[in-house]
Amino acid sequence: MELPPLKKLFSDTGLRWLWLTLLCLIIDQVSKHWVAGTFDYRETLSVLPFFNLTYVHNPGAAFSFLADQGGWQRWFFTAIASIASIVFLVWMAKTPKQQRLLSIAFALILSGAVGNLIDRALFGYVIDFLDFHWAGNHFAAFNIADSVIFIGAALMIFESFTNKEPNKESNQENKK
Repeated sequence: MELPPLKKLFSDTGLRWLWLTLLCLIIDQVSKHWVAGTFDYRETLSVLPFFNLTYVHNPGAAFSFLADQGGWQRWFFTAIASIASIVFLVWMAKTPKQQRLLSIAFALILSGAVGNLIDRALFGYVIDFLDFHWAGNHFAAFNIADSVIFIGAALMIFESFTNKEPNKESNQENKK
Protein backbone atom coordinates (compact mmCIF):
# COMPACT_ATOMS: atom_id res chain seq x y z
CA MET A 1 0.00 0.00 0.00
CA GLU A 2 1.42 3.38 -1.09
CA LEU A 3 1.65 6.13 1.55
CA PRO A 4 -0.28 9.34 0.86
CA PRO A 5 1.99 12.06 -0.63
CA LEU A 6 2.13 14.21 2.54
CA LYS A 7 2.86 11.22 4.79
CA LYS A 8 5.51 10.05 2.33
CA LEU A 9 7.10 13.51 2.39
CA PHE A 10 7.54 13.27 6.15
CA SER A 11 8.68 9.64 6.20
CA ASP A 12 11.05 9.65 3.21
CA THR A 13 12.84 13.00 3.66
CA GLY A 14 14.74 15.03 6.20
CA LEU A 15 11.40 16.33 7.46
CA ARG A 16 11.28 13.22 9.61
CA TRP A 17 13.65 15.17 11.93
CA LEU A 18 11.22 18.04 12.54
CA TRP A 19 10.62 16.56 15.99
CA LEU A 20 14.24 17.46 16.81
CA THR A 21 13.63 21.01 15.58
CA LEU A 22 10.59 21.27 17.83
CA LEU A 23 12.37 19.76 20.85
CA CYS A 24 15.33 22.15 20.58
CA LEU A 25 12.97 25.08 19.99
CA ILE A 26 11.03 24.25 23.16
CA ILE A 27 14.25 23.93 25.20
CA ASP A 28 15.47 27.26 23.80
CA GLN A 29 12.27 29.15 24.49
CA VAL A 30 11.72 27.66 27.95
CA SER A 31 15.31 28.47 28.98
CA LYS A 32 15.05 32.06 27.71
CA HIS A 33 11.73 32.66 29.45
CA TRP A 34 13.08 31.10 32.65
CA VAL A 35 16.10 33.43 32.60
CA ALA A 36 13.97 36.50 31.78
CA GLY A 37 11.51 35.62 34.55
CA THR A 38 14.12 34.73 37.16
CA PHE A 39 16.91 37.27 36.64
CA ASP A 40 16.98 41.04 36.53
CA TYR A 41 18.46 42.48 33.36
CA ARG A 42 22.28 42.12 33.48
CA GLU A 43 22.09 40.03 36.67
CA THR A 44 24.78 37.35 36.86
CA LEU A 45 24.89 34.03 38.67
CA SER A 46 28.33 32.42 38.90
CA VAL A 47 27.93 28.71 38.17
CA LEU A 48 31.53 27.58 37.57
CA PRO A 49 34.87 29.41 37.69
CA PHE A 50 34.61 29.89 33.91
CA PHE A 51 30.84 30.04 33.39
CA ASN A 52 28.03 32.38 34.47
CA LEU A 53 24.37 32.74 33.74
CA THR A 54 24.00 36.40 32.76
CA TYR A 55 20.73 37.83 31.44
CA VAL A 56 21.41 40.21 28.53
CA HIS A 57 19.62 41.43 25.41
CA ASN A 58 21.21 41.36 21.97
CA PRO A 59 19.45 43.61 19.43
CA GLY A 60 22.16 42.80 16.87
CA ALA A 61 23.46 39.62 15.33
CA ALA A 62 26.39 37.41 16.37
CA PHE A 63 28.75 39.17 18.77
CA SER A 64 26.23 42.07 18.91
CA PHE A 65 26.96 43.01 15.29
CA LEU A 66 24.90 46.13 14.41
CA ALA A 67 23.45 46.22 17.95
CA ASP A 68 24.00 49.98 18.25
CA GLN A 69 21.94 50.90 15.19
CA GLY A 70 18.62 52.75 15.30
CA GLY A 71 16.29 49.75 15.34
CA TRP A 72 16.12 48.91 11.65
CA GLN A 73 18.34 45.86 12.32
CA ARG A 74 15.43 44.21 14.17
CA TRP A 75 13.47 43.86 10.94
CA PHE A 76 16.55 43.15 8.86
CA PHE A 77 17.57 40.20 11.06
CA THR A 78 13.93 39.08 11.36
CA ALA A 79 13.74 38.93 7.55
CA ILE A 80 17.04 37.05 7.30
CA ALA A 81 15.94 34.50 9.93
CA SER A 82 12.57 34.07 8.19
CA ILE A 83 14.20 33.44 4.82
CA ALA A 84 16.80 31.11 6.34
CA SER A 85 14.06 29.14 8.10
CA ILE A 86 12.18 28.65 4.84
CA VAL A 87 15.38 27.64 3.03
CA PHE A 88 16.30 25.05 5.68
CA LEU A 89 12.76 23.68 5.71
CA VAL A 90 12.88 23.25 1.92
CA TRP A 91 16.32 21.64 2.14
CA MET A 92 14.99 19.21 4.74
CA ALA A 93 12.10 18.33 2.42
CA LYS A 94 14.53 17.67 -0.45
CA THR A 95 17.03 15.65 1.60
CA PRO A 96 16.54 11.88 1.34
CA LYS A 97 16.05 10.09 4.66
CA GLN A 98 19.30 8.20 4.08
CA GLN A 99 21.24 11.45 4.61
CA ARG A 100 20.58 11.39 8.32
CA LEU A 101 23.48 13.58 9.49
CA LEU A 102 22.67 16.33 6.99
CA SER A 103 18.99 16.19 7.96
CA ILE A 104 19.88 16.51 11.64
CA ALA A 105 22.14 19.47 10.85
CA PHE A 106 19.31 21.20 8.96
CA ALA A 107 16.86 20.46 11.81
CA LEU A 108 19.21 22.02 14.38
CA ILE A 109 19.92 25.12 12.31
CA LEU A 110 16.21 25.56 11.61
CA SER A 111 15.47 25.31 15.33
CA GLY A 112 18.03 27.96 16.21
CA ALA A 113 16.89 30.30 13.47
CA VAL A 114 13.25 30.03 14.57
CA GLY A 115 14.17 30.39 18.25
CA ASN A 116 16.00 33.66 17.67
CA LEU A 117 13.34 34.77 15.17
CA ILE A 118 10.67 34.43 17.86
CA ASP A 119 12.71 36.63 20.22
CA ARG A 120 13.28 39.31 17.60
CA ALA A 121 9.64 39.37 16.53
CA LEU A 122 8.32 39.50 20.11
CA PHE A 123 10.91 41.67 21.86
CA GLY A 124 13.13 43.32 19.24
CA TYR A 125 16.19 41.55 20.65
CA VAL A 126 17.46 38.06 21.38
CA ILE A 127 17.71 36.87 24.98
CA ASP A 128 21.24 35.63 25.74
CA PHE A 129 22.43 34.15 29.02
CA LEU A 130 25.27 31.65 28.58
CA ASP A 131 28.40 33.56 29.59
CA PHE A 132 31.79 31.86 29.38
CA HIS A 133 34.91 33.69 30.56
CA TRP A 134 38.59 33.06 31.13
CA ALA A 135 41.28 35.14 32.84
CA GLY A 136 38.95 38.12 33.12
CA ASN A 137 37.93 38.00 29.45
CA HIS A 138 34.27 37.33 28.69
CA PHE A 139 33.21 35.81 25.40
CA ALA A 140 29.98 37.03 23.83
CA ALA A 141 26.96 35.70 25.72
CA PHE A 142 24.77 33.34 23.73
CA ASN A 143 21.75 31.03 24.10
CA ILE A 144 20.52 27.54 23.24
CA ALA A 145 19.40 28.64 19.74
CA ASP A 146 22.91 29.91 18.99
CA SER A 147 24.34 26.63 20.29
CA VAL A 148 22.20 24.42 18.06
CA ILE A 149 22.97 26.62 15.04
CA PHE A 150 26.68 26.12 15.76
CA ILE A 151 26.28 22.36 16.26
CA GLY A 152 24.20 22.08 13.07
CA ALA A 153 26.80 24.03 11.06
CA ALA A 154 29.59 21.85 12.48
CA LEU A 155 27.64 18.72 11.51
CA MET A 156 27.18 20.07 7.98
CA ILE A 157 30.93 20.65 7.66
CA PHE A 158 31.71 17.23 9.13
CA GLU A 159 29.21 15.60 6.78
CA SER A 160 30.77 17.32 3.77
CA PHE A 161 34.13 15.68 4.59
CA THR A 162 32.72 12.25 5.42
CA ASN A 163 30.03 11.92 2.75
CA LYS A 164 30.67 8.55 1.12
CA GLU A 165 28.36 9.24 -1.80
CA PRO A 166 30.35 8.78 -5.03
CA ASN A 167 30.61 11.76 -7.34
CA LYS A 168 28.58 11.99 -10.53
CA GLU A 169 31.56 11.32 -12.86
CA SER A 170 32.33 7.92 -11.35
CA ASN A 171 28.62 7.04 -11.47
CA GLN A 172 28.51 7.82 -15.18
CA GLU A 173 31.69 5.81 -15.85
CA ASN A 174 30.17 2.82 -14.07
CA LYS A 175 27.08 3.01 -16.30
CA LYS A 176 29.14 2.69 -19.52
